[in-house]
Amino acid sequence: MTPGRRLGGTLTVLLSALLTATACGPVADRKPQDLRVGYDSLDGSLTVWPPRGDLAGDATVTAAVTVAVRDWRSPADDRAHLPSSGILWSGRVDGTPVALVAADVPGESSSWLLQLTRNGDRYAVSRATEYTDPGYLVYSDVLPVQTANGRRYLVSARVQQLLGPEGRALNVADGLTVPVAVPACTAVGVTATLRATESLPRGRAADRLLDLGTGTADPRYPLVRDESGAGRRALTGLDTCVLAGERGPFGSIPRRIGDRDAPRSVPTSWPMAKLAVRSLGEVALGGGEPAELQQLSWDTDAGTMTSVVYRPADGSAPVVSPADRATPLQTYQLPVPGQPLLVLSWRATRDSSLSVPPGTPLLVERPGLVVVPAPPRTQTFSLANTDKTHYRSVTPR
Repeated sequence: MTPGRRLGGTLTVLLSALLTATACGPVADRKPQDLRVGYDSLDGSLTVWPPRGDLAGDATVTAAVTVAVRDWRSPADDRAHLPSSGILWSGRVDGTPVALVAADVPGESSSWLLQLTRNGDRYAVSRATEYTDPGYLVYSDVLPVQTANGRRYLVSARVQQLLGPEGRALNVADGLTVPVAVPACTAVGVTATLRATESLPRGRAADRLLDLGTGTADPRYPLVRDESGAGRRALTGLDTCVLAGERGPFGSIPRRIGDRDAPRSVPTSWPMAKLAVRSLGEVALGGGEPAELQQLSWDTDAGTMTSVVYRPADGSAPVVSPADRATPLQTYQLPVPGQPLLVLSWRATRDSSLSVPPGTPLLVERPGLVVVPAPPRTQTFSLANTDKTHYRSVTPR
């Protein structure tokens, strides 16, 4: 499948073990065509996603949720494969019946977290987020849930403790946390402590995640793995709603399905893991105060992406470029107010040499970095190395 976080080959093998249909949970009289309650994944003898929620044993609720999931379609008009999907939680949240379903969508080779709410005697999908990493959604241990009272998290049976954005332990009842104060457009950290299991004999003291904020719009999945903590540092002071916009790093490369852009699907540039930042140095434009120029990098399901961040010296809002796929010569169109720029970056070596079109003014020129005014028309730049020359054509956005 396209989505599933990389948690290691051992964990993947262990979690792919399936129980028989008779071990699905307390809904003994559910119909064969109904969704399973819980998910049949094991880590040794531990059921990772057992049936939970005060309505998990209600066969009528299970049937109604199944109907709603069967009627749901992804942005590409694919449907969930019910035999390999499951209800992870079914119960009342703040008095409202809610169900959370891990939906397998084979047509897109992807996994979706569907959040359903009841209206009358029927359930409907109210939120749908796509898990854009190879594997299964249920290989994760912390899943985001958005309610009227704030963000909550659904945790697997492997989670021993979950720390919220302020480093405080969150109360968990039947797998679901209390509401958490997560801002709309700011990344915050969430850290899980995982108990010792067959796949993790010593457990894991700090399984770090970044929540990109409650302003993250469906179907974009808001949790990003941050094993080293570098992602939290990289996004300090950045507006994640801007990052997720059509011209921002995370939202600027649309997904293509077949030969067409799929604007309703998760962008190809959407982050999964390994967010990091490195400094490209300071740049001073027009005699002004030096500003810091940084390069962001992150993993997506289509490979590594990069962008640049311009942090003004006066503390005003940083400016970010659209994403660029990782290549030997990186080009970034940076919309600095009043002076749009083109930034060219590469790994400098003794034998590398950058060529720019004749007459191009060089605002910054140093090994591995050139900054020029944004070109008014398409221009081509080249990077010559010992064995190959790389060309990049830049068309104004």
